[in-house]
Amino acid sequence: MLKVKAPVKPRIKRALEKRAPKLIETGKKTLILQGTKTSSVLNSVLTDLFHLKKGNAIRYTRKNENIRPFESGGETSLEFFSQKTDCSIFVYASTSKKRPDNLVIGRTYDFHIYDLIEVGVENLKTMSSFKYDKKAAPHVGSKPFIAFVGEGFESVDELKHLKEVLLDLLRGEVVENLNLAGLDRVYVCTATSSNRVFLTHCAIRLKKSGTVVPRIELVEIGPSMDLVVRRNRLPSESLRKEAMKTAIDKPKKKIKNVSADALHGTLGKIYIPDQKLGEMQLLNKSKGVKRERREAKMNRNSEHASKKQKEDST
Repeated sequence: MLKVKAPVKPRIKRALEKRAPKLIETGKKTLILQGTKTSSVLNSVLTDLFHLKKGNAIRYTRKNENIRPFESGGETSLEFFSQKTDCSIFVYASTSKKRPDNLVIGRTYDFHIYDLIEVGVENLKTMSSFKYDKKAAPHVGSKPFIAFVGEGFESVDELKHLKEVLLDLLRGEVVENLNLAGLDRVYVCTATSSNRVFLTHCAIRLKKSGTVVPRIELVEIGPSMDLVVRRNRLPSESLRKEAMKTAIDKPKKKIKNVSADALHGTLGKIYIPDQKLGEMQLLNKSKGVKRERREAKMNRNSEHASKKQKEDST
């Protein structure tokens, strides 16, 4: 058996505990990197995406020659970077004559490739090209709405897969409760055909409507682009089952002397020690008992006096 080295330094121990599996997972971090050759369109897409996911994304600007996600052996460097940065979702950009302005979005499981989808970027409008009031811009790190419009997301397998990947990429950390005041933006994904999706990013403005419910307006703030699905690779059924496993919650600790009943609800037993009534001081310090004694004594004295008076008179 291989010997497992325990961490010596507290800093290393904290880092390993942070990467350890959790019952409730935190938000997924995104790794953004590029291939040997990119275009100005792809650089703008990566810049805007890094800005939108600020705080939950890591970007590499150097060129990577050995990364080919869809080829066997070409994902080794990608898996290494994923483990190094602790990122479970990645965006890889490259361009070529056969596949211009190409984006590969993928997810990893246990730092190995889980699934991949390849899209082409067309009709890009960057965030800097939109003119709007900067004071009403969405806050960094706010929770977004994500709207999917079109029947293709329910009937076309490629668009179903793209919907799953975009949800993981854009939604951030999963939470149970939300403050409605913090919902200030929305991603709108519209399926215009069986392999094309229009993606845009809008800010939410609340206007007066004369009623309690405000009127909602959407202001496009970018980026805006068309995503053309080219290739995708789904995970195997065994890998999907393994990745979908959920940890069993720890059983509740049994409470002593407490039981549940269908009729009476929760029942409990209380321990009461033996009561030694003979040793308990019950009448010594009671003022009410003293008053009763005094009144009884006065009654006895009065009765004795009246009895003696009768005897003297006879």
